[in-house]
Amino acid sequence: MSLRLALAILCALPAAATAEVVGKVGVDWVGNDIYVEAIPDPKVQGVTCHVAYFDRSVLDRLSQGNWFEDPSYSALDCRQTGPITVGDIDRGKDGESIFSERTSLIFKSLQVTRIYDAKSNTLIYLAHASELTQGSGKMSISTVPLYEAAQ
Repeated sequence: MSLRLALAILCALPAAATAEVVGKVGVDWVGNDIYVEAIPDPKVQGVTCHVAYFDRSVLDRLSQGNWFEDPSYSALDCRQTGPITVGDIDRGKDGESIFSERTSLIFKSLQVTRIYDAKSNTLIYLAHASELTQGSGKMSISTVPLYEAAQ
């Protein structure tokens, strides 16, 4: 494959948001932490989501087993952080993934999905675990009303 073709394929991939760690809170003496990351929506300028999740320490992994996996729990809140400009977003009921981060070696990741509610002119952000071995009912939701900004 040529370099030009590889670059064209990379450019055609959907834009995914990159997260920035903005907080880290130690929760116990074994070194377990809660991380807070800021995730700007890559297709909706002026909206930032903050997601908090648990990160297990090496000591906890050794004592509890399940070495390669973090819990599925997460919290999410999204807000308008500037003038909102809605780009070319997926308006289907399935929504569009804006962020994904592995929480196990192979089988699980933390996902943030954006869904557009046309009737209420609102963006819905859903944080959930994606697990290949079993589904996860652990989720968190946040909404951002668009008022006059849709289309």
